[in-house]
Amino acid sequence: MTKITKDEVKKVAHLARLELNEHEINNHAKQLEKILQYIDQLEKIDTDDVPCTTRAIEVINVLRKDEKKNSDCTEEILELGPSREDSYYKVPKIINE
Repeated sequence: MTKITKDEVKKVAHLARLELNEHEINNHAKQLEKILQYIDQLEKIDTDDVPCTTRAIEVINVLRKDEKKNSDCTEEILELGPSREDSYYKVPKIINE
């Protein structure tokens, strides 16, 4: 495995518009090297018989049956607004003609 160099960290930092001091560059190089070593360990694991998945645990949606319900609460809803005219909310004019 190749070692992450300071120049590579500086290049990525430049591309990401990050200003890093020398200590941060050294620190990031070490951390990135550890991450890549861990990835190498993961690549050695045999996953041929492991089924593909998108989650660690199974998620099942609980759905209810769609039922048509009649609700006539138009008046109650219109009363919640600050002002109304007939069956509509009345709002200030915002477009000049």
